[in-house]
Amino acid sequence: MTLAAAGLAVGAAACGSDTPAVQLSDAAAAGRSLMISSGCAACHGSDGGGGVGPAFVGLFMSDRPLSDGTIVTADRDYLVESIMMPGMKQVEGYSLPMPSNSLTRDEVDLIVGYIVELATSGTTP
Repeated sequence: MTLAAAGLAVGAAACGSDTPAVQLSDAAAAGRSLMISSGCAACHGSDGGGGVGPAFVGLFMSDRPLSDGTIVTADRDYLVESIMMPGMKQVEGYSLPMPSNSLTRDEVDLIVGYIVELATSGTTP
């Protein structure tokens, strides 16, 4: 884990973020903390359950219909692209575009790891 990610994880915990309903690896927990501290939770939920934005729970490797009529599989490449270039593909049924962010590739990888682990844990928040 990078020093920045560790600092963000500690900072998010200090801010009183919710405890996840599933047990997460250290890397996924760091991704979750980063997702919360970066503002992603405002739309995707602090537990990944969704809201104004799509849910992270069950997202990895699911088929995602886009507003242009195409369907993509939410694999790691799609998740990275969606976070790093949020305006490229709009998920059908969500009218608000995802805002730009200043996350590094390492930070995006931590968040993607959290999303992957939510799908592979077999539980929902």
